[in-house]
Amino acid sequence: SGEIAPMLTRLLDHLIWADLRTADALATLPMPDAELLRLYAHVLGAEAVWLARIAGRSGDVLVWPTLSLEECRQLAATNHAEFVMMQGALDDGDGERVVSYANTRGERFDNTVAEILHHVCLHGMYHRGQVMLGIRQEEGTPISTDFIVFARGA
Repeated sequence: SGEIAPMLTRLLDHLIWADLRTADALATLPMPDAELLRLYAHVLGAEAVWLARIAGRSGDVLVWPTLSLEECRQLAATNHAEFVMMQGALDDGDGERVVSYANTRGERFDNTVAEILHHVCLHGMYHRGQVMLGIRQEEGTPISTDFIVFARGA
């Protein structure tokens, strides 16, 4: 766990940064495309679902929620506050804790907190890239959410 916590903490810091930049990029469109909002809301909904699973509580957010940009910003703030709290638990070795959960089809799985958080980070990277491509196609202003841009201190 000693090596897992610092990198996961860094990836979660990137996730928070990238989520905020994605909202800002969507705001460059006069009217955000419904599909782009749907993808961004999915990133945030999935974060919320996984956070609930890690915490062992029933989730109150859908994996594919229908949200306005302002509602996305609110959900992001809620998720990000929980990710920040979770970073302290990772330092205490919580990354190796096994979480038992059912996916949206009711299938049962067991994964460590670290595996789940890595998935959440990579899942968000994938879909934020799709959102940025769509913003470019809609003639908005895409903003890089690449990890290396974050690491350079953007």
